[in-house]
Amino acid sequence: MTKKEIVAMAADEAGISQAKAEAAINAAFDGITNALKQGDKVTFVGFGTFATSHRKARIGRNPRTGESIQIRASNVPKFKAGKALKEAIN
Repeated sequence: MTKKEIVAMAADEAGISQAKAEAAINAAFDGITNALKQGDKVTFVGFGTFATSHRKARIGRNPRTGESIQIRASNVPKFKAGKALKEAIN
């Protein structure tokens, strides 16, 4: 499912225009992104939790050449599904 399909579904469910639905969805995504940038967790009860995790710097290999390369440390987003979401898909 694409963002465009989610916007169309949200607009239809809420009875609003697609432009308003897209603005609301973009605002939600921006809010989640900003919270994760600050190191906060974002929890939707029953749906799941977004958080960040720190990856240490490490040495990797280029699969084409076999050459060793240095991979920088980084923060990565993580998502943990909630109980209700897990039950809904099983």
